[in-house]
Amino acid sequence: MPGTFTSCFLLAFDLDDRGQPVPAFEPRPVSDPSDGRREAEALSARHGGVVLWRRQGAPAIGEEGEPEVLFSAGRIGDFN
Repeated sequence: MPGTFTSCFLLAFDLDDRGQPVPAFEPRPVSDPSDGRREAEALSARHGGVVLWRRQGAPAIGEEGEPEVLFSAGRIGDFN
């Protein structure tokens, strides 16, 4: 569809003292999903959870699609 774009993001979670996932940092934009997956896999060894997702958007009309999870590992919290 003309005027749309796809964005990919990566977010890691650490577990708080009650075992609940909390973001380790702000969602990071990822330019290539393959590179993002490799980074997500590496982060999963150091964090309680990690998620890589993409979504389509149409900025001209202010719409953003639902997230499509490309990779997840461990415990993840809200990332939408």
